[in-house]
Amino acid sequence: MKPKLLLSALLLLAANAWAQTEVRLAVHGSFALPKEVLAGFEQVHDAKVTVIKAGSGNEMLNKLVLSKAKPIADAVYGLDNANIGKAQQSGILAAKQPASQPLKAAMPAILAVDYGYVALNYDKQWFAKHKLPLPKSLQDLTKPQYQNLLVTPNPATSSPGLAFLLANIGGMGEEGAFQWWEAMRANGVKVAKSWSDAYYTDFSRNGGAYPLMVGYSTSPAAEVFYGKGQYSEPPIGNLFLKGGVFRQVEGAAVLAGAKQPELAAKLVQWLQSPQVQQALPTEMWVYPAVKETKLPKVFDFAPVPASSDSPSREDINAKQKQWVGRWMKTVLR
Repeated sequence: MKPKLLLSALLLLAANAWAQTEVRLAVHGSFALPKEVLAGFEQVHDAKVTVIKAGSGNEMLNKLVLSKAKPIADAVYGLDNANIGKAQQSGILAAKQPASQPLKAAMPAILAVDYGYVALNYDKQWFAKHKLPLPKSLQDLTKPQYQNLLVTPNPATSSPGLAFLLANIGGMGEEGAFQWWEAMRANGVKVAKSWSDAYYTDFSRNGGAYPLMVGYSTSPAAEVFYGKGQYSEPPIGNLFLKGGVFRQVEGAAVLAGAKQPELAAKLVQWLQSPQVQQALPTEMWVYPAVKETKLPKVFDFAPVPASSDSPSREDINAKQKQWVGRWMKTVLR
């Protein structure tokens, strides 16, 4: 191609790229999709998706509430069934949301995208080495032999931390849950800011001092997947204890005041598309919410618990702030 023609072609491509409509998607820090999947949406809709990572799930929600007058995004992914009530009450969601696909797990007001289970993970090698039996109940963790063994994300800043607290209240009752946390504080529970801090810094599997952590039921499958053939069985396991399992459903929504509401609605619906739903399990280690989505083989190591615990939705909406405040006074005082 002649230099002038080449220059013209490059300028035309640049002009087309410049002309693409930008749609902004706010997400929590764990959001991940293959570049080619995201590019597929951009090509079909001649748009540029700007992904805005806004911290943990609760941090993201707080940022959206604080910026409500001038929204930082057009759509959001990562609100869950623990904080959706606050999102609705704050007025950050558009009054009209797009239609949803048939689902295995639903969300009020917005489109469900995925779901998972917050539960306790344990380091198999640590427990075998120390010849310590696994706890059979949350109450066991308050005993001297389990002192200084559990790390949990802070429910004020972490969505799995909040989910675990809600499971405690759902399974043990409000007073029983906070009595348990009082005992856990005395027994040396460690509080991390986020799941990432707990897993990568404090969990004994990664060189930390704590062989028990509040995590996800899919974590054993993730260990096998990233082990690239190193493991035939996961090196970590799940403990599905009464009052210690929460079914967390995550969703997406168009935000009130979106600059591109129509494109944002298409983006939200796209998160329920087959391309995204099939990518979710081994990208974000969650179960896809849309019916008939096939799971990868490695999810054989991600068992679904027989039951989970949660307060009523009405109590979550009315008392969540009070519960988190009480937890902080009980555990962090």
